[in-house]
Amino acid sequence: MNPTSLLVLFLTFFLSTNTFTNIVVKADTECPIVSSVGDRRANKNALRLVQYNAEWLFIDYCSSANCPGTGCPWDTVAEAQTHMSYVANAIKSLNPDIVNICEVEGCDELNMLIKGLNDTTYKSYLKQGTDSSTGQNVGMITRLDPLVSLYRTEERANYPVSGSKCGYTGPAGTSGVSKHYITEFSLGGYKTALIGAHLLAIPTEPSRCAEREAQAQVLQNVVSGYIAKGYEVILLGDMNDFDAEVPDLNADKPTSYVLDIMKGLYGQKQGTYTLTNAASKMAQSERYSDWYDSDDNCATSSQKDYSMIDHVLMSSKIFAKVSKVSIYHGYTEYCGTLNSDHYPVVIDLSF
Repeated sequence: MNPTSLLVLFLTFFLSTNTFTNIVVKADTECPIVSSVGDRRANKNALRLVQYNAEWLFIDYCSSANCPGTGCPWDTVAEAQTHMSYVANAIKSLNPDIVNICEVEGCDELNMLIKGLNDTTYKSYLKQGTDSSTGQNVGMITRLDPLVSLYRTEERANYPVSGSKCGYTGPAGTSGVSKHYITEFSLGGYKTALIGAHLLAIPTEPSRCAEREAQAQVLQNVVSGYIAKGYEVILLGDMNDFDAEVPDLNADKPTSYVLDIMKGLYGQKQGTYTLTNAASKMAQSERYSDWYDSDDNCATSSQKDYSMIDHVLMSSKIFAKVSKVSIYHGYTEYCGTLNSDHYPVVIDLSF
């Protein structure tokens, strides 16, 4: 037997003994197809929607990144499994109906997560993206099935966008949204498009800022198309940028128009629609969804380490149904934690 076969046999045996990974290891997977539409919510007149960057929810070694390993925060399979159990605990405590999950490897991991939740009301959906450097994707687990199979747009937009203030001085280029999906639901009788996305990281770095504005333009084009067809829209994810209109805990200022573009306030489709940031219903003191070691020495922890870069944007009729918005701050962030470096954003709707 060759070494590769031995490794596969070892991993299959090792992972099958763990609660969260009782699934045969296989190649990175996608599960975009809606085969049947069901509603497994206990209360059909309410919906709890959660945006959660789970931070490198990887187990099966099948991405281009070496994760678990040197390519991510989890050095070993055991650490990755513990991390998944922490993510499951956070989700279990929230009892959501739909969770948009960023930084997940594939459907294997989503199914492992569901198994760890011990809740058969959830199904997994994911459309594989094109981020070859990390292998990260955006997917969902949900009690309410989408009406259409998940799909993507491969459109690219030019950068720098007109009027950009990112400070980018390099050559012009184009960018697409490597990590996203698009699908549709019926929510309270409204035809609703749901778009889950994860944009390029580092909010104020000029080149990333410029490319992220182009990504925002691609998403604006999708949103505008749905609005023109009479749909409501929810656009959510880790946008890796700040909202100038809805300041976070530290009143971080964006150098980009990313949020303005996605909300319909700037860009090529400016004025064709308006989305509202659900965080506007929260106190500013609670608006922090991300932690990072701001002084890069792991020796201190301060308010400056927190920001809000995860956002849930909604069109008017859906936003009018929001009864409460919160961020789950149920665990402590620090260097070396096995929890995610993000907190879940929680949206409660009543229909």
